Amino acid sequence: MQTITGRIVKFLPIQEGDSQRGHWMKAGLVIEYGDEYPKKAAFRLFGEDRLQMCKGLKEGTLVQVSYNPESREYQDRWYTDLNCIRLQAVGNGQPASAPAPAPAHAPAAVPVTAMPAPAGDAELPF
Repeated sequence: MQTITGRIVKFLPIQEGDSQRGHWMKAGLVIEYGDEYPKKAAFRLFGEDRLQMCKGLKEGTLVQVSYNPESREYQDRWYTDLNCIRLQAVGNGQPASAPAPAPAHAPAAVPVTAMPAPAGDAELPF
């Protein structure tokens, strides 16, 4: 499990469905972290208990996110999710306009979506 601190910039819409295991819900949030060159990261919240962690939080709130990165392959493409395990407001939890402090352990260039494959028969340099 890894941890990052940043400001919430957007809540992603809730999606619901039914599977063989029953009803499911998921949503997400985007945070901005870093000082000089801020970056954004999107986190997935899967399950009603994880969605409840967002209750009372607003855009602009400084939060600490504990997450697990997970990648999977589908049809020769790789997809990465940052699965939120814990979400909590930092300090007084009030939205502010100040930039977010740099996280202690920022994700190292973890893509949120798959990279497109090279066009045609192009070879990668490695």
